[in-house]
Amino acid sequence: MSTKKFASQADLEEKNVTFSKLSDHAYAYTAEGDPNTGIVVGDDAVMVIDTQATPVMAADVIRRIREVTDKPIKYVVLSHYHAVRVLGASAYEPDHIIASQDTYDLIVERGEADKASEIGRFPRLFRAVESVPAGLTWPTITFTGRMTVWLGKLEVQLLQLGRGHTKGDTVVWLPQEKVLFSGDLVEYDATPYAGDAYFQDWPKTLDNLAALRAERLVPGRGAALSGAAQVKAGLEGTRSFVSELYASVKSGAAAGRDLRAVYRETFERLSPKYGQWVIFNHCMPFDVTRAYDEATQFPDPRIWTAERDQQMWAALEG
Repeated sequence: MSTKKFASQADLEEKNVTFSKLSDHAYAYTAEGDPNTGIVVGDDAVMVIDTQATPVMAADVIRRIREVTDKPIKYVVLSHYHAVRVLGASAYEPDHIIASQDTYDLIVERGEADKASEIGRFPRLFRAVESVPAGLTWPTITFTGRMTVWLGKLEVQLLQLGRGHTKGDTVVWLPQEKVLFSGDLVEYDATPYAGDAYFQDWPKTLDNLAALRAERLVPGRGAALSGAAQVKAGLEGTRSFVSELYASVKSGAAAGRDLRAVYRETFERLSPKYGQWVIFNHCMPFDVTRAYDEATQFPDPRIWTAERDQQMWAALEG
């Protein structure tokens, strides 16, 4: 067997949290490459974008929100369905949990399997997992394409700009302040997880994000980006990783090489440029497996289960 610990079970180091103000109404809760949370403080209410993985972890977000406002937290928005993004929702006691209809459908189809898979592969990200209530986090409002929420006079647009990280990806856009919360469609100095991705669609979706001309961007992981140059760097870094990985896998598959050979080849090809990004070693087996599926016979992502995770890891890293 491999000496590599399964997925990120060996990743135990706590990260330092930063809570930064991006504009009059927008804040970012970031943690050195761990999943980020976005906060919008409107005239009459607060919206939280992605919840953290457990209610205990969400309590730290709430504590920081309460340092800047006492307005009620009425809305939670899910950028997508992954457990690490949604299982802290109950802590906010929101009036509404909003997600795309595609995200809702994915929760129905694979929410339980995904939850078991994610907790098994990355335990540190689910601190006090026993605080998660039974069952799944269910949206109370769904939309298709776009939806606008008015927090008093503040316009908040919820947009589906294409498939990428998942088929349900939702971004939150403050047009008056040019602030974008991208979810995991964009990462910064952190490796995109692409186990449920649409590789061929993702670059075009990033072009659609770029067309908004955001002046500040909160990625799914990594530091909040400020100014056009940093925003561009975040978009382009994510695009190049996704594109280079898929091109490598596609050429290997077309040449008839098996998944393990393609994985080794792609890992070596991408390591010099991206190997220092957070969770590179963790993401690569999942990313290459999904890319190989998409390049061969599975246009839509297969469901990850805890058992499938282990089988894949043994096949690629064993």
